[in-house]
Amino acid sequence: MDEEEIRRLAAAGEGLGREFKSELHRIQSDDEIVSDIVAMANTDGGVLLLGVEDDGTVTGIPNRSGTGIDPVKIRAMIYTKTVPNINTRISVVPVDDVQVISIEVDQHPEICSTSQGKALHRIIETQGKPQSVPFYPRDHLSRRIQIQSIDLTAEQIPNLRFDAFDPVAFAWIRRIIKARKGENTLLELTDEELVKALKLVETKDGVLIPNYAGLLLLGKDEIITTYLPTHEVFFQVLDERGDVRLNDVFHGPLSRVLQEIEDRFNARNAEREVIVGLFRVPIPDYSSEGFREAMMNAILHRDYAKSGPVFIQWQTDHILITNPGGFPEGVTLDNILVHEPKPRNPRLAEVFRRIGLVETTGRGVDKIYIGQITYGRPIPDYSRTDSNAVRIVLPGGESSLEFAALVFEQDRNGKSLKLDELLILNALHSERRITTAEAGNLTQKGLNSAKATLERLIERGLVQGVGEKGGRHYILSPRVYKRLNESSAYVRAKGFDRIQQEQMIITWLKEHGKITRSGVMDLCTLTGSQASKLLNKMVEKYPSIQQKGTRKGTYYVWEE
Repeated sequence: MDEEEIRRLAAAGEGLGREFKSELHRIQSDDEIVSDIVAMANTDGGVLLLGVEDDGTVTGIPNRSGTGIDPVKIRAMIYTKTVPNINTRISVVPVDDVQVISIEVDQHPEICSTSQGKALHRIIETQGKPQSVPFYPRDHLSRRIQIQSIDLTAEQIPNLRFDAFDPVAFAWIRRIIKARKGENTLLELTDEELVKALKLVETKDGVLIPNYAGLLLLGKDEIITTYLPTHEVFFQVLDERGDVRLNDVFHGPLSRVLQEIEDRFNARNAEREVIVGLFRVPIPDYSSEGFREAMMNAILHRDYAKSGPVFIQWQTDHILITNPGGFPEGVTLDNILVHEPKPRNPRLAEVFRRIGLVETTGRGVDKIYIGQITYGRPIPDYSRTDSNAVRIVLPGGESSLEFAALVFEQDRNGKSLKLDELLILNALHSERRITTAEAGNLTQKGLNSAKATLERLIERGLVQGVGEKGGRHYILSPRVYKRLNESSAYVRAKGFDRIQQEQMIITWLKEHGKITRSGVMDLCTLTGSQASKLLNKMVEKYPSIQQKGTRKGTYYVWEE
């Protein structure tokens, strides 16, 4: 930790993983420091800064012991006053003419407390301010599931036996295996052999004892409600005013519930057609495969230790799917497309994979994105997600039939577009231009991968580069704009060429007398460096253009 990092953290403000403590009027006690460290260890880790005000102002710390500040003693104090013992990284950092103590702590793999038995964790209160609050035992199971120290769906339910399963649910399971191309060998097994093969039961003294995965998939309704009351799925249809027109609630086995939800989705998923050559291509309101993956993710990755249902809300211009529990550990909005699969309920996820309900490769999120883009609609929106729930919006409304036709043509010609390519083309269609850095952020794979993807699109005649070096960006090719019936948009996206830009500046100078670099940036839609290069070349090329002033006061005039 150095001065630059302290300033960056202070400027960012307090957050779930950042806590500031002032020592202007009194020194923080050991117990107060330990409490905040325990809270961070029980959440996502973080850093405690002593000598920084709540608003981020650095005010420094006094001499805490009269003999100087000893990081080793602070580290030892925290270690001995926490259970299990927590290791920290302590830095004493000079900032201007004061000192700040930085205490960094990682997320702990076990639930921690102070040596006095006080367990805390971090939350964001309703007004948006972070706090360290009591971590009650009722919340511990959810935390263990979050950090994957326990798989609830693999846990046995000692009071239940094989007769807790609904015989009809076995027929649903076999139907799913056939329809979704699961493991065919499972179809040859008896009911008891099937639950053993799928690890939905444990055998104890010759008795089959269901686990929670088995209960969720095959259990009788009333037994599921008794032993896992958090399992609840709502399928709602809302009108333009937000009033609920349909409100179906499901508590039964997933083998049946999933099909009932899909049936309701299919009944409302209207289609239009677009003509591509000799083909009629159906364009549904929503991708069936994309919706199925989003629904499966919500049910499969929800936190079954938390109360609250899974909501599937069909609204007039989008579908909102919500499930209790935030993203699995390590998954964020910035890496959701590239993070390795990390199911919150591994046993249930494995069963879903074997019976064919989810993607074998674990890349179901890709299908959600591809489903949206393929039919000419915006990408899924996860921005409403927080630590309490994952919320995904599938935008509906009018689709770009021409864009959907373009994607279909690529498929038909044996040149199917990959997700990265679709993401970039979709962004160019809506935003007109993109830089390499923007493409890297969009695909979440960085600059080198984005460059390679853009080059592939250029080779295929779908994209073209404009500008040079730092000012280089990319737009859809004329061919694509023509296919989209948007030829005029190509001219707007490409912008003005150098000769046009020069003539615009000359005309401005003759009419208004002078122009600044910022004026050229606005007039020609250029970056600062591009405007400077253009002006320097014009001064060399046109003797009538004269540079006046210096530095920030520089401007240009036309003198005959």
